[in-house]
Amino acid sequence: MQVVAVQSLQARPAAVPKPRVPAREEDGPWHAEAVCRRDEAGLFFAPSKEPTAARLSREEAAKRVCARCPVMVACREHALLQPEPYGVWGGLTAAERRVVLGRRRRRAAELRQAPGGGPIAAAG
Repeated sequence: MQVVAVQSLQARPAAVPKPRVPAREEDGPWHAEAVCRRDEAGLFFAPSKEPTAARLSREEAAKRVCARCPVMVACREHALLQPEPYGVWGGLTAAERRVVLGRRRRRAAELRQAPGGGPIAAAG
């Protein structure tokens, strides 16, 4: 069965990766309810060579929009699973998402290495 899968992959032409598109433009169940659909994308994505003070101010304004969004958690999970390398998604900046992803990776590694990692250890 594994040989069939390899043969079918060889028969297909090389796939072109799908370009990353902000969630506001993708089709999906949670996007329609996103508060950011009504705001300017510039609030969520940095212009090139943005000064630090301006970036921090813009990110805080974007986070305020996210804080009142009914789909903030879904948006955040999308950005973490994708992973989205730029912008404010689900109330987190790209740097904050990298921290969350690092913590999740460490936690998963700890659970894999835990002796007797039964259901109670995995729930922790």
